Amino acid sequence: MPPPSDIVKVAIQWPGAFPKLMEIDQKKPLSAIIKEVGDGWSIIQNYEDLALQYAEGSGFYITEKNRNEIKNGAILRLTASPAHNAQQLHDRVQSSSMDVKLEALKDLAKFSRDITFAQEFINLDGIYLLTQMVESGTEQHKKLQKIMKPCFGEMLSYTLTAFVELMDHGIVSWDTFSVAFIKKIVSYVNKSAMDVSILQRSLAILESMVLNSHDLYQKVAQEITIGQLIPHLQGTDQEIQTYTIAVINALFLKAPDDKRQEMANILAQKQLRSIILSNVIRAQKAINNEMAHQLYVLQVLTFNLLEDRMMTKMDPQDQAQRDIIFELRRIAFDVEPDQNNLGGSIEKRKSMYTRDYKKLGFTNNVNPALDFTHTPPGMLALDNMLYFAKHHQDAYIRIVLENSSREDKHECPFGRSSIELTKMLCEILKVGELPSETCNEFHPMFFTHDRSFEEFFCICIQLLNKTWKEMRATSEDFNKVMQVVKEQIMRSLTNKPSSLDQFKSRLQNLSYTEILKIRQSERMNQEDFQSRPILELKEKIQPEILELIKQQRLNRLVEGTCFRKLNSRRRQDKFWYCRLSPNHKVLHYGDREESTQGEVPHDNLQDKLPVADIKAILTGKDCPHMKEKGAHKQNKELLDLAFSIMYDSNCQLNFIAPDKHEFCIWTDGLNALLGKDMISDQTRNDLDTLLSMEIKLRLLDLENIQIPDAPPPIPKEPSNYDFVYDCN
Repeated sequence: MPPPSDIVKVAIQWPGAFPKLMEIDQKKPLSAIIKEVGDGWSIIQNYEDLALQYAEGSGFYITEKNRNEIKNGAILRLTASPAHNAQQLHDRVQSSSMDVKLEALKDLAKFSRDITFAQEFINLDGIYLLTQMVESGTEQHKKLQKIMKPCFGEMLSYTLTAFVELMDHGIVSWDTFSVAFIKKIVSYVNKSAMDVSILQRSLAILESMVLNSHDLYQKVAQEITIGQLIPHLQGTDQEIQTYTIAVINALFLKAPDDKRQEMANILAQKQLRSIILSNVIRAQKAINNEMAHQLYVLQVLTFNLLEDRMMTKMDPQDQAQRDIIFELRRIAFDVEPDQNNLGGSIEKRKSMYTRDYKKLGFTNNVNPALDFTHTPPGMLALDNMLYFAKHHQDAYIRIVLENSSREDKHECPFGRSSIELTKMLCEILKVGELPSETCNEFHPMFFTHDRSFEEFFCICIQLLNKTWKEMRATSEDFNKVMQVVKEQIMRSLTNKPSSLDQFKSRLQNLSYTEILKIRQSERMNQEDFQSRPILELKEKIQPEILELIKQQRLNRLVEGTCFRKLNSRRRQDKFWYCRLSPNHKVLHYGDREESTQGEVPHDNLQDKLPVADIKAILTGKDCPHMKEKGAHKQNKELLDLAFSIMYDSNCQLNFIAPDKHEFCIWTDGLNALLGKDMISDQTRNDLDTLLSMEIKLRLLDLENIQIPDAPPPIPKEPSNYDFVYDCN
């Protein structure tokens, strides 16, 4: 008799028969189990043409590879094998009957999500069949379009959906497709009155082509222009807008280095930024996660155009570059270049230049060009200084003259400050780094101006000068001032101001005095409550706080979370949902067609995992799905969001959290279910915050009363107890 761990109790369905309850021995071959099930119903059929699949939920086929994922209580279906089903659908999609063909394409789009079926269909040259249908479909069905236009659009939609699903498995290389196929897909994107689902699939196909094949990138770039994509951003459908920006990002990302600036110029000519600002950021009531990610990617790619200047050293012998420094001097001191050559000795003119360069705050007063030979920020700092001098001339002159009239030790060096500030801003915005696969932190204010980085610099250099004065800093305090300025900028960016003016306004409210108050408050929370009585009080109430955090985590798991399915090829619009049962005994999960904002009922989640079966929780690079195909090497940022539930024998449920917060919530909650400590950063932060609040509440009655570090001494015992009242 096999051990209980090898037995799974399931229900199996067969059309026209009552479901059968069975015990499946996981040690037996699947073919033997299928034969046993078929014999029970006296099915007269070749058992090689039969297979088991899930009757609910994903509907995926059960194979020798995934059979260990079958849970007790699962409902299975005895059905045609993947090979048999693939052959039938391959024949049906070529039927002359439009009704048969349409139903076959619907089934194909559904079954293609299963990799087992997909492999069989692809083996029958199914991808080639679909591409031929797309390439020749319009010509073959011109009459049909006139008679049954909705039917034709629906057929094309399911054809493209099946194609996308099959390609997502990564079985077939994208390099195999012809120019004719690309042109046909591009034609669907260019049509003004195209069905939404067809347009979505076409844009998704173009994005995948560009991202996964250098040859296809070149072909797609030749067939479609930014001008043809712009109209799709001017509609109201956020999904279409998201797919459109994704294609633009893909073209931008894969463009050769020498072509990116040219493409950026085209985007500027087409006013892409203002169109996105008007029709997406400000027009949409809520920006979904995928749209936020695509806007973040566009923001990163735009700022990465600065990398070339950031890593370019100034050539002290280049007259054109030296002329920029001369221009800074001219604007600041209203000195015409021709006047420098009139009269006086060479030494006198050099002395005059040196004096002015010192007032401009350069480190090297004799040859300021040497200040720009360090990368980063290289020539980008000089570009910012010139932009500030030309576009904010009054502020520039005021800063230079203010500091040139101060005592030497109190002057804020404009040149040195600009160089260090530019370097800091590049670090904050991660200029030169590739976009993260999961981040969606875009800043709306950077879409409000064509020269947003330069304007960002202009605001921050004025902030630096203001903070310098508030701190009454000297040259020795330069690094301290830069740290305060960075904190001011980071705290203001956290609120994601909607415009540069709003960002500037928030900086005005974050003066040096306010920063000191914030630091003092944070220090109070972290350091000032370290006396012995407070520590003893913390130790006493900490278990209560931890229990409160634990209940919050479990409540969040009961609400559930929608997780995105990711692979190394591209972001997929596929989701699955997982939530904990109210009694905390079972995890319910299942696939979703789209991102879910609210809770999903337990009845809609067909797969179950008893909490009692969970053996361990793995995170980061220890997760099985991070080891597969070097996923952690391709998407290093995913390591911080990956976790896996290990159960039974070598079975796992793999997760990629939507963000770091959800990662902490789920790992904490799962550890709490297993009776383990909650060790996430979020738990530590919540514990510190709640402990601090609770202690402050309990100490309200002791306000302004000094709490001693040690308890008062216990007095000696009295010589007698005659003072004790005797009731008798």
